Amino acid sequence: MPDEPDENISGGPGGGGREVAFDLSESETTRAAVVVDRLGDLYWRKAYGGQGGFECLVRTILSQNTSDKASQPAHDELMARFSGGDLAESLAAADREALVDAIRSAGLYNQKSKLIIGVAEEVLADFGSEADFDRYVRKADPAAVRERLLEMNGVGPKTADCVLLFAGGRGGVFPVDTHVHRIARRIGLAPADADHEGVREHLERDVPAEACGFGHTAMIQFGREYCTARKPACLDGPEACPMADVCAQVGVSPETGDVFDPADVRE
Repeated sequence: MPDEPDENISGGPGGGGREVAFDLSESETTRAAVVVDRLGDLYWRKAYGGQGGFECLVRTILSQNTSDKASQPAHDELMARFSGGDLAESLAAADREALVDAIRSAGLYNQKSKLIIGVAEEVLADFGSEADFDRYVRKADPAAVRERLLEMNGVGPKTADCVLLFAGGRGGVFPVDTHVHRIARRIGLAPADADHEGVREHLERDVPAEACGFGHTAMIQFGREYCTARKPACLDGPEACPMADVCAQVGVSPETGDVFDPADVRE
């Protein structure tokens, strides 16, 4: 199985969530749904939710522009030093240098420490406590929650969607990171020139709601193991990739070995 940290936001054997049954025959069999169903066979089928909303927000900020293996120790150290009560209160009042020291392994620690203190202050000012914010994430209208999260400094669409998925347990949410953005366009599940939001809209439209969560985490793992940016497995022949028969190979030429960003492909 994939080599993942014991606890993280990216799924995997120990990444949280619960196993779910998913029967593609009960859903519209779009090509995107077929791809996600096969990813579920290849990796895991999990339903997510139940993480604390504020902790998930902090964890996802830590994960920006780095790997789970780098951000996980930073999250663990932050929790060891600042949890024990209301996490938002602790972080809003945190000594900046102490927070920097705690999260150093995640990289960009000066920027991330400033963002984390800022969102902590905003959560307290607007919601009153970590618990009230967590309740808002779980129970308020998902579109409203997403919009409110996007108003926070340092929170982009992927971060907002991860909070909705992993903390809110919202179905039909398909966060798009660099792996998902590349793979969805390369396979042909979204237009070659689609930006991250365009890819998200196509996947959330074409993938059954109950499969979006594991579709996101399994597609990330597929991007790490098979469909890498520079050397996708299909360059070694169709038998090397479990998605070969459903992939449009946009931007990939096994004949020449050339690999382009799908947006750079010209008809």
